[in-house]
Amino acid sequence: MRDTSLHGAGLGLRRELIPDLRAGVPDAIDFFELAPENWLEMGGARRKDLRHFAERRPLVAHGLSLNLGGTVPLDEIFLQRVKRFLDEYGIAQFTEHLSWCGDDGHLYDLLPIPFTGDAVRHVASRIRLTQEILERRIAIENASYYVAPAIAEMSESDFIRAVLAEADCDLHLDVNNVYVNSVNFGFDPRAFLDAMPAERIVYLHMAGHDREAADLAIDTHGAAVIDPVWELLDHTYARIGTPPTLLERDYNIPPLAELLPEVERIRHLQARHTVAQARELRHVA
Repeated sequence: MRDTSLHGAGLGLRRELIPDLRAGVPDAIDFFELAPENWLEMGGARRKDLRHFAERRPLVAHGLSLNLGGTVPLDEIFLQRVKRFLDEYGIAQFTEHLSWCGDDGHLYDLLPIPFTGDAVRHVASRIRLTQEILERRIAIENASYYVAPAIAEMSESDFIRAVLAEADCDLHLDVNNVYVNSVNFGFDPRAFLDAMPAERIVYLHMAGHDREAADLAIDTHGAAVIDPVWELLDHTYARIGTPPTLLERDYNIPPLAELLPEVERIRHLQARHTVAQARELRHVA
């Protein structure tokens, strides 16, 4: 029977990669991630492709348009469609961005939420409703951003912790986003990671970015992961263990063979920390 538990290293299920993956899913890939918005209306060959991969690896759903930080009402009809999609493909884990992306229409960008107590309560209520409709505990992802919120009563890390506690949800920790924000706003990324509640971290992202200037990094998911971000992943594993970790590559997508070494690097780091943590436990016992 296929292992349906979520663990190890994953890769985004991009259509450019499907021909290579159809020939055989490499052992290095333990799961796939997809955006439900990109698959909900698909039929025919694309639907067959999705069924093919769902039968071979667990799937994670990472939403793009829920608009958790927005002020317009949540699209409950859309959420019901997402729930049916998750049920159909046996997808247990759903994550979304801690940001807002819509007003009267979709803005096609992920924008920061003011770091205030009112915003904590507003976003948390929308997360609770989302969990109720999806009948799943969800995880929220720390977002990259480029302009600091105009109003801030607390730090970003305090804001994230407050939302997690108020909503009683989990954290999808994007390591690259932490690095990007640390460049753009001049903070210590390790201190930020250490401030995140380990007990709520269930999923990680790794990705590449573009460096536009000494004090400006853009989260593009269009390049290889750089060494400082790998070092932050190593630091994260040492602190919290080895949650399922995905390599994101959303554009400028190379052949599968060029992405696999990065997926394998995630697995190698996970294996090393798993062994080290097992030794530490034996030593304590």
